[in-house]
Amino acid sequence: MYAIVQTGGKQYRVQPGEVLQVESLPGNAGDTVELKQVCLINGDKGLQVGTPWVDRASVKAEIVRQGRTRSIMIFKKQRRKNYRRTKGHRQGFTQLRITAISA
Repeated sequence: MYAIVQTGGKQYRVQPGEVLQVESLPGNAGDTVELKQVCLINGDKGLQVGTPWVDRASVKAEIVRQGRTRSIMIFKKQRRKNYRRTKGHRQGFTQLRITAISA
């Protein structure tokens, strides 16, 4: 059984027991979250496709940890103008463990 859920503007294919990294969600490690934007479920009843979401479907997940990715550097330059700007960015993420998929 698997499902396709949307969170943080991206879509993920998930299965029970799987651990995945998504955009930051509110909560602490050990909390439970419910993802209601389920686009597709493939399970015992066959394939269910939503328009845009599957009715009464949800994916339950447990927050494993909150964190931030490696730092990336943004460097801007205009030649011959003595213009240089350096900026860093670290994107936040939430690591989830999928516990249940309910149709």
